[in-house]
Amino acid sequence: MRTELVSEPGDPARPNEDFASVALPASGQGGVLVALDGVTPPRSETGCLHSVPWFTARLGGALTELTVSLPDVPLVDALARAIAVTAGTHAQTCDLSHPRTPQATVVLTRWSARAVEYLVLSDSAFLVESPDGAVTAYLDDRLSRLPRASLATDALIDAHIRNKEGGFFTAAADPSVAGRAVTGVVPRGDVRALAALTDGATRWVEKFREGDWADCFRLVRKEGARELVDRVRALERADAEERAYLGRSKTHDDATVVYAEL
Repeated sequence: MRTELVSEPGDPARPNEDFASVALPASGQGGVLVALDGVTPPRSETGCLHSVPWFTARLGGALTELTVSLPDVPLVDALARAIAVTAGTHAQTCDLSHPRTPQATVVLTRWSARAVEYLVLSDSAFLVESPDGAVTAYLDDRLSRLPRASLATDALIDAHIRNKEGGFFTAAADPSVAGRAVTGVVPRGDVRALAALTDGATRWVEKFREGDWADCFRLVRKEGARELVDRVRALERADAEERAYLGRSKTHDDATVVYAEL
């Protein structure tokens, strides 16, 4: 088995809000991959005393521990438990009902000798390569399908879209949101390698249109996770003035790529 993990902040002067881990149980069989993309809050009040990196570290740590130590617990239940545990650490000091309480997108996968389980919540990506080289992208595309007008302002998003029916969902303080995730199981024999990407890395496909998901996966497998992040950064710098691709998006975003050959 071979793994590779690269995570880089969009701005070196700011903490990286992503979280990533790969864990291999002591039995030597199977493994777990966790990738979270913390949601950068607006400058206004969030109802919480804590930062997004504080939140992603705790949620990611809880997810890693639960999925490794409880291999028979479904991923949806593991995420719900991790959200509840994390919420419990600051429920007495913070307003967890605030729409901008710290939150994150989630990619979670666990593999054994028999199967590869996966869970995707919001706009990160989970890619699976089969033994014949075919690549399948497992995505939660609800955010991308929303009318752009509904995303015009933070106020509109918070009032009508964020963690609302008909909108999109992220892991925040409500454990029931785990049930909204995209989930599935792939037979272990159908998986040669897999990768998780936060949306700072998926820009290579989704924003700059440099290739499709199969092209992206092959780039990571052949040239490494670092090369994908470096290419995204070069594309961002080239478009920083004209913003033909970036539009209103931040020039650089936190970018995380986790790759595993099983």
